[in-house]
Amino acid sequence: MNNKEGNKKGNGARPNSSRPSSNKPKPAMQKRAQGPKKVKTTTKIVPVATDKIEKKPNQAPKRPKVADEIRLNKYIANSGVCSRRDADIYIQSGNVKVNGNPITEMGYMVKPGDIVNFDGAVLTPEKKEYILLNKPKNFTTALDEGQEFRNVLELVKGSTTAKIGAVGRMDKNTTGLLLFTNDTDMIRKFTLPNQKSSKIYQVSLDKNLKYEDLEKISTGLVLDGHRVFVEEVSYIDDQPKSEVGLKLRSSNVKVVRAIFEHFSYDVLRIDRVAFAGLTKKNLPRGNWRFLTEQEIINLKNV
Repeated sequence: MNNKEGNKKGNGARPNSSRPSSNKPKPAMQKRAQGPKKVKTTTKIVPVATDKIEKKPNQAPKRPKVADEIRLNKYIANSGVCSRRDADIYIQSGNVKVNGNPITEMGYMVKPGDIVNFDGAVLTPEKKEYILLNKPKNFTTALDEGQEFRNVLELVKGSTTAKIGAVGRMDKNTTGLLLFTNDTDMIRKFTLPNQKSSKIYQVSLDKNLKYEDLEKISTGLVLDGHRVFVEEVSYIDDQPKSEVGLKLRSSNVKVVRAIFEHFSYDVLRIDRVAFAGLTKKNLPRGNWRFLTEQEIINLKNV
């Protein structure tokens, strides 16, 4: 056979080549197809890591969670009768019963369907409500009978069936943000003298505030034997020097008034424009709104 015939029959292959046919599997490919070593190595790592997590020394077994369980002191606070801290005192003294049995254990969990008796009365927890009001003039937080001015609760009447109360006090001449809630823990939190949230007030005086008095106020002062810390005080832009902005942590409006009266100024008006991060944005005077979920979370964390 000559070279031409060999080329025709072999489709271009070399006539005397000993190279194996391309149809046969290549040895290198067979090695790759055998034994997925990486997969086996990976599967061995997983249980080792799990064992390390599960075998922590001295780890107490977790108590199984039951749906809708709630701590007894929180259950009492949710009923609006007192704060959780005060509830602990009642529990320790034996004045709380669950399903007829006296409970003195701190951290006792109330289950759905349990009947809680607090100091002789059966409790029914309420849903927590948080309402923000932009208070107008001539309404007061006082609850005295026969008072001359109307109560602020009239302004939020119909907003909820829960028994809500105002956080802090406001007299008839004070305007601005006022928070209402049936969360007794939050009410207590914002009335403590050492609470950390800031409030901003716009104060109208009977005369211009002297710069030297503004400087003295900014450094803080002592009123009735108590140190008052002022975070910031300044004149209000484009307003007379009798209009002053004051930032401090106290939610007691009487403190605001006392600061300026200490320097012989008469306070004509006080308007609370910010309360613990809440503002009057989109809330006209005399109107109220419910807080958003995020606002509630923020208040609990300040």
